[in-house]
Amino acid sequence: MNGIEIVPDRDVWRADFEARALAGYRSAGCSEPLARALLERAERGIEDWTVATDGTGWIAVELVGGDGDGGGTGATGVTVGRIHDLTAARGRPWAERWCAERGAERVEVRLTGGPGAFADYPLRGRNMMRAAAERPELPAGLTVRPLTEEEYPGWLAGEQAAYVADIVRSGALTPRQARAKSDEDFARYLPQGHRTPGQAFYAMEAEGKVIGTGWVNHGFLPGVTFGFSLEVYEEFRGRGYGRAAMAVGEWATRQGGDEAMMLNVFGGNEVAMRLYDSAGFTVLEEFRSIDL
Repeated sequence: MNGIEIVPDRDVWRADFEARALAGYRSAGCSEPLARALLERAERGIEDWTVATDGTGWIAVELVGGDGDGGGTGATGVTVGRIHDLTAARGRPWAERWCAERGAERVEVRLTGGPGAFADYPLRGRNMMRAAAERPELPAGLTVRPLTEEEYPGWLAGEQAAYVADIVRSGALTPRQARAKSDEDFARYLPQGHRTPGQAFYAMEAEGKVIGTGWVNHGFLPGVTFGFSLEVYEEFRGRGYGRAAMAVGEWATRQGGDEAMMLNVFGGNEVAMRLYDSAGFTVLEEFRSIDL
């Protein structure tokens, strides 16, 4: 195919791929243990990848039918092609054709260091990270308390609905597929509900009312708390509580013994992206996809 050949011995490619991935994570400010953990996550299922070369660089592709980081398929039933690596000058058309010929309905990429050759793929989401202040303080007038077990069911229903809406708005999945993914992801991350180890749930109060909630996962990666949700209710937006929620995230990160906070923002949520950019968050990874 256009002078592109499958690579039978992948040792040289793998060493090059790992070196480039680690360099990207380090340049984003990751500690060495975190960079290694992110690489390990990025390499899940690597033995099933197909690697090819055109003599100028590499192509690594995979066909999947299950869920994965950044918008997989799982219960949605969609067949997805993933381009895991692309440095070959003529690699993208070959990779897309390879996926299409095997029944993929969509092609996904996980990127570090900017969109590069995939700038025309719609942005579906970003993983972003920022170091937490050593002694973060909650803003004046804002208090934080644990979410009660009685509040949890109502909170969970709202979070599930918001998650589905975010996925659909990003253009990653249809409403039916998004609901299936939501069911799958919440079952995976909260198998014991309110009592799931490592998860913390907060209510943020101001003006004598609950103005929002937070959900974080301590120890998500080495030294990292993941902020699954830092939500300010709509009627309280526009009053500076968005930045206050970021401060709560930092405070929660240190409460859990971690040093950095990571979060995901979906494509299409420009307000949140601007907030996180202005708050000093670094883009670790971008997730982009296109329908075939």
